[in-house]
Amino acid sequence: MTASHDLVIRNGNVVDGTGAPARRADIAIAGGIITAVGEVDGTGAREIDADGALVTPGWVDVHTHYDGQVSWDPELAPSSHHGVTTVIMGNCGVGFAPVRPGDEGFLIELMEGVEDIPGTALHEGIDWRWETYGEYLDALEEMPRTIDVGGQLPHAAVRAYVLGDRAHEYDVTPDEIAQMAQITRDALDAGAFGFSTSRTFLHTSKHGHVPGTHSTPDEVIAIAEAVRDSGHGLFQYVSDDLGTGGDEDWLDTLKEMGCPTTYTLAQTPRVPDAFRRALGDAAEVTAANAPLIPQVAVRPTGMLFGLQSSFHPFIAHPSFREHWGDSLAEKVALLRDPAFVERLLAEQPLTKDPFVTYMATAWHQIYRLGDPVDYEPTAESSAAGVAEREGRRAEDVVIEWMLENDGTSFMFSPLGNYHGHDHEAIREMLEHPNTIPGAGDGGAHCGLICDASFPTYMLTHWTRDRSRGPRIPIERAVQLQTAATADAYGMTDRGRLAPGKIADVNVIDHAGLHLHPPRMVHDLPAGGRRLLQDVDGYLYTIKSGEVTFDHGAPTGARPGTVLRSRPT
Repeated sequence: MTASHDLVIRNGNVVDGTGAPARRADIAIAGGIITAVGEVDGTGAREIDADGALVTPGWVDVHTHYDGQVSWDPELAPSSHHGVTTVIMGNCGVGFAPVRPGDEGFLIELMEGVEDIPGTALHEGIDWRWETYGEYLDALEEMPRTIDVGGQLPHAAVRAYVLGDRAHEYDVTPDEIAQMAQITRDALDAGAFGFSTSRTFLHTSKHGHVPGTHSTPDEVIAIAEAVRDSGHGLFQYVSDDLGTGGDEDWLDTLKEMGCPTTYTLAQTPRVPDAFRRALGDAAEVTAANAPLIPQVAVRPTGMLFGLQSSFHPFIAHPSFREHWGDSLAEKVALLRDPAFVERLLAEQPLTKDPFVTYMATAWHQIYRLGDPVDYEPTAESSAAGVAEREGRRAEDVVIEWMLENDGTSFMFSPLGNYHGHDHEAIREMLEHPNTIPGAGDGGAHCGLICDASFPTYMLTHWTRDRSRGPRIPIERAVQLQTAATADAYGMTDRGRLAPGKIADVNVIDHAGLHLHPPRMVHDLPAGGRRLLQDVDGYLYTIKSGEVTFDHGAPTGARPGTVLRSRPT
């Protein structure tokens, strides 16, 4: 008997990405496209029994940093391990195209400084077969992939290309601004999904703040006009403003000129209610001019402190600095030596950076991550809280946590979105109709942050496990990271389980979905390290009609491609 379909998923609990109520249904797929949703007649060449399982569109993650990894890794872990079938990279103004021959090392230094990706891995892994942004996309197209990849033009690379050694300078000529605007037009014509820039003091390299951080309004607006006039794509930025009153002297013009814009929004301890002003502004600007889309982290952006990570509270202490190059076992032995600990705790961090000093001594916002992992801990469970309750020094509590599991455990320190010691501000932002999830930073922060698991956490925490406040309905949670993220970037061919859409599908054991504690591995080129967070519960991930993961194991199928944005 001849099969009527390539693949049929039977009897699933379908949450289709539109926000509609879950329903029991079958899904038929042929030629990489969904052909039917409902009661499907005929047979499939392959059939999956999804009885009792959650069936959703593949996740669309629009804030990643795979710009280097994409040139050597067809699988793009960790995102692909968490049900992601489409990613957008090139965020925060850093990336690897355009590039003049001989300037490759400078772009690597920027990425290493801003996104904590090992420079040795980037040097060994990237083959640099391009100069322009279009040539970069052409080169990436040659590799078959597990997932689809789209990119944005990074400001730092554009400035380096046009200005050379002056890439960090504030003053530029009208001709140089015109060159940057033309490069932006060319990149969008080649298929870039937009332009990105960074305006935050947190993004630095050994050269200082990344190029573009202090660009003039004339420069930024000329580039934004190029994005607007292309008829597609977004202007993406990250800033320290966060709704606190506008330290961006170009931002009002950007809002008024009709350029679709997206940016990272978080609750800041300096002005905890400022995010509400930003949400109201997003609604007004979107209604009056063009989309203004805040991207919201689905949990506090969490730095992971530990003996294997890029930072912990004692890493800058003189006694510990002497042992930076020691093995993990040797560092564990040191911290188990009472005499060494007393000498260590008599010292202060050896740094001139007040932010580093603050992070190293903010005992009230350092928590044991544990297993199962807890990203919404109480104030009482912080190092300061435990120390006060037990009559101990917070430093001793932290060292005890660092030594768990022979030094492989991590502590959790929220960088933002945790002023009230709960997730209520995050919930308020996620439930706003103009926001989308973002800031998972897949492919980046290899030694300190592991948030590429955001899509999984959206299901485990927000729809099932949260106990310290209201949850988010599963239909909304799925919509946020499928149709909402896809639509924001003009990818209307995906993000929904409906006939005619690309057949990107997750089949999930919702009750059994489980996030493991992060772990450090050394599997990047040149033995570079990165944090991964394993997950159980993804029964099948399907990309363009092909099963790419079967019960968490990669099948080797490579149906993914490089996406190119076009005017709609």
